[in-house]
Amino acid sequence: MAPIADPDEDLVRRVGQGDPAAIQALVARKLPRIMALAKRMLSDAVEAEDVAQEAMLRAWKQAPKWTPGKAKFDTWLHRVALNLCYDRLRRRREVLTDAPPERIDDGPAPDQGLLSAETGARVDAALSRLPDRQREAIVLCHYQELTNIEAAALMEVSVEALESLLSRGRRALRVSLADLADSRGADRG
Repeated sequence: MAPIADPDEDLVRRVGQGDPAAIQALVARKLPRIMALAKRMLSDAVEAEDVAQEAMLRAWKQAPKWTPGKAKFDTWLHRVALNLCYDRLRRRREVLTDAPPERIDDGPAPDQGLLSAETGARVDAALSRLPDRQREAIVLCHYQELTNIEAAALMEVSVEALESLLSRGRRALRVSLADLADSRGADRG
């Protein structure tokens, strides 16, 4: 099998050598994407920051031992972040309580005057209600802009299984957000 071409190979090598400029470049290049991934998976900005910081710390620690050609560094980093997200999601489910959880108000906040912000919040809420694997597939393909092949490899499923997860997730989002599509159609007509 041919080695995998990795655009981050030189940067990771320099990080492994302790090059401060390379460390800054790696953080600048990867942190925003990892933050976005974690925020969409967890629906919690504070937890997303913790996950992103932990993922970057692990990247920094792994860099001296990184073996080029086995996998793309970006794919490995996404897997680390996803695993950290799933650890937190599992801990959330394991919390036992006598009182029912507070229900989040799905309506727009009083200070949320922009339609696009409201729509974004609705999409995020709908996304957070998807089953974990469907949400993961949609986040990786649509928000992280990975190819189906890359996302399938990251999720350790076949491309066909990924496409099935995407299809079911998109269908659920369409149903959940149908009123948005209806109101846009009415605005045009």
